Amino acid sequence: MSYGGRNGYGKGGTFGSSPKPVEMGKEYEVEITEISNRGDGIARVQGFVIFVAGGKVGQNVKIRITSIGERFAKAEVV
Repeated sequence: MSYGGRNGYGKGGTFGSSPKPVEMGKEYEVEITEISNRGDGIARVQGFVIFVAGGKVGQNVKIRITSIGERFAKAEVV
């Protein structure tokens, strides 16, 4: 009996690597709805969290995605 391999347990699984609703380098129109503990604006695209450097609550801004992680992305205002 093996616990590694392709069944999602161990190194060959795809758990947590679902497709993201944003793409690296692309631009999106978003609304900043919150501020993070570090002071970045927080926006969402299809529920996916995006931290926007310098964003302020209530702003509707165009952003460019600068990095994408498993649970969130980072962006800058264009």
